[in-house]
Amino acid sequence: MIANTEVFLDTNILLYAALGRDHAGHRWGRAREIVLTEDYCTSAQVLAEFYNNVITKSAQPLTPEKAREWVRVVAMKPCQPITTAVVLDGIALSHRYQISYWDGAIIAAAERIGARVIYSEDLNDGQTYGTVRVENPFRDV
Repeated sequence: MIANTEVFLDTNILLYAALGRDHAGHRWGRAREIVLTEDYCTSAQVLAEFYNNVITKSAQPLTPEKAREWVRVVAMKPCQPITTAVVLDGIALSHRYQISYWDGAIIAAAERIGARVIYSEDLNDGQTYGTVRVENPFRDV
């Protein structure tokens, strides 16, 4: 296991932290706390999704320069690259669990980097997929 890989962040956690209270509402504080205080890892897929969404899918998007800076800083944490193995494992997981390829690739990346938990709102809270368990960090917020 790589250092600081216990928790894998899905894209929404980064989006909520970056876009602020006006966009994320009550989720902003918890997302900001996670990004600032917890050890975590992520993947190149998450960084790419974050960049695309944070500059295009908000009433007040970040500038491309500000979004790039967020990506640069988050990428200082352990980051699983997109590899052929991640893609193939993502496909297999998407079929096994009847989820989207993109969610399967998130799980595959988390497994590859050695995470035990994925923070996500998009997958089923409390469910174990392969070797990782999903936790919705906003369930009590």
